[in-house]
Amino acid sequence: MHDLVTGTRAIALVGPAGAGKTCLAEAMLFASGAIDRQGDTGHGTSVGDSSPEARARGGSTELNLLHFDWLGEHFALLDLPGGTGFQADGARALALADLAIVVVDPDPARAPLAAPMLRQLDELGVPHLIFVNRIDNARGSIGELLGALQPLSVSPLIARQVPILDGERIDGFVDVALERAFHYRAGQPSERIAMPAELDAIETQARTRLLEQLADHDDALLEQLLMDEIPPSETVLHDLARETAEGLGVSVLFGSAANGWGVRRLMKAIRHETPGPNSTARRLGVSDPVLHAFKVSHGHALGRLVLARVLGGELREGQELRGTDQRSVKPGAIFALQGDKSQRLGTARDGEVVALAKADQVKAGDWFGRGALPPPPDVSLPSRNVRIAILPSDRKDDVKLSGALHKLVEEDPSLGLAHDEEDHALVLSGVNEEQLSLVLAKLKRRHSVSVVQRAPRVAYRESIRRPVTQRGRHKKQSGGHGQFGDVVIEVSPQERGSGIAFIERIHGGAIPRQYIPAIEQGVRDACQKGALGFPVVDVAVTLIDGSYHSVDSSELAFRTAGRIAMQEALAAAQPHLLEPVHKVVVTSPSIATSKISSALAVRRGQVLGLAPRDGWAGWDRVEAMVPEAELAGLEGELRSLSQGLATYEASFDHLAELNGPLADKVRANEPEHA
Repeated sequence: MHDLVTGTRAIALVGPAGAGKTCLAEAMLFASGAIDRQGDTGHGTSVGDSSPEARARGGSTELNLLHFDWLGEHFALLDLPGGTGFQADGARALALADLAIVVVDPDPARAPLAAPMLRQLDELGVPHLIFVNRIDNARGSIGELLGALQPLSVSPLIARQVPILDGERIDGFVDVALERAFHYRAGQPSERIAMPAELDAIETQARTRLLEQLADHDDALLEQLLMDEIPPSETVLHDLARETAEGLGVSVLFGSAANGWGVRRLMKAIRHETPGPNSTARRLGVSDPVLHAFKVSHGHALGRLVLARVLGGELREGQELRGTDQRSVKPGAIFALQGDKSQRLGTARDGEVVALAKADQVKAGDWFGRGALPPPPDVSLPSRNVRIAILPSDRKDDVKLSGALHKLVEEDPSLGLAHDEEDHALVLSGVNEEQLSLVLAKLKRRHSVSVVQRAPRVAYRESIRRPVTQRGRHKKQSGGHGQFGDVVIEVSPQERGSGIAFIERIHGGAIPRQYIPAIEQGVRDACQKGALGFPVVDVAVTLIDGSYHSVDSSELAFRTAGRIAMQEALAAAQPHLLEPVHKVVVTSPSIATSKISSALAVRRGQVLGLAPRDGWAGWDRVEAMVPEAELAGLEGELRSLSQGLATYEASFDHLAELNGPLADKVRANEPEHA
């Protein structure tokens, strides 16, 4: 497989937050000679995580693009953030990767944190392996860790190494595929040593297990094993590469990125086993030279950049391309990025991950090329469960704020922006509070816009309990033509979700027909704010009678009369408060399900059902009805109850009557969770 690979191969580093992905990227750059000193993310000296927000957080907040040459071949590194609120930043890039390295912690108790990523990779069909980082801090056995990880992976895990212990401390490894032993040396290549005698039996057992796993998909190897023949190393390595490329198995290697332990062994593995860009092109349905834009960035010194991967051929600077909608695009300069540093390229080779300048018409998710274009990859984004209402601290910054927010939303597909007409504020929605805090920090740093934030108003409504008949009369005389309008309406409650119905039953010309639309408008004006102070829903209004003046009547007079009649009718019809209720679907590890059900109940939630999550061993799916007022803070609470793994989706379901002390607080403008 290695001999058939041409072009740049793209490696995605993924995994839970804090696993050490950016540290591993730094170690790989150092080992390859791309940098002459290994930086440290904690001290802000790494090539990646160079933004002020990432430095302040001490972890990735956005995708890092890096590259290196290793043993004569070129690789692009996509360092994807693992934090829940930032994962969407690299979601489109992940689908384009030739291989993903899932970086995990050696603690078996933290193994479940890798479950969502392993499942996502399986769904996308991206080949992947696992790198167990910080092996020098391991407190359990590798066997225990593999036992905890295996249920999370659709494909079987293939243990590629056996640790060598110095007391309780790991200081080397045995490469099971090559049957060679190595001693770790900090910041240097591992030193090959003689196979420790005490590991003979363990290494033999591990190798037998590895060969048996490979033989499940290699009849020739199976025959060799049955004949007690020793397969050549070339066969083993070829089969490992095929298992990875075809998703038949997931190799597991370990080391310590901070010390450089096992990093070169990992890099040799990815050089030999990572499929080429031609394989990814086939997976994505690419048949002609194309580029896929996976992210827009406004935070670089070069201005607006479109990050994209070239597949199926080369891309020249200024080359004319066409999109799926036949738009003609001619990107400007092409750059290779190394963190926040850039290098201009005249041509991007097949498989290259690049940044395009002067491509304002290109959006994230677009395909462009010179021939047939494939469908966009199926990318799932997290739910936007947290919202804040924001206003500029200085009203003069209204337009500036709107433009800045649209740029930030263009950068991050998991952000949403809407204008709340009732609240007279912009509402920003995102995955969690940490993500939205970062957006506000970028607003201030990049665009010099400070904002005032508060919780968005809950969309309370009101309706009525009994029918009433009401006259509304507007009469005004102030010299000259006056104003006169007189209407009689019947108002009655309707079924929930019916809206506002206006019916006209005027007989005998009591009101000229040209005034009836104005009366309806007056009725609807009154419904914008009912007797309790909230928009009115689910009422039927019938115009049954009235009178007019041949001189003083006008559309304005009848609109006013209609509003007066409706206001008085609503006050007399036993108004009551309605609150929005959302259907909430929570997915969580089973161990946290009972705690999550209790948390929903405390929030006045009604649990509708609980079932195993399809295809996810050890996970559950909980459905519940929860009032919108109780959703504030739910995302953080669910994660705290589930090692950060539970997620939920909420969608409006219905309006429910709200009475008692809670209703009194809402009417007094003191909602319980304001």
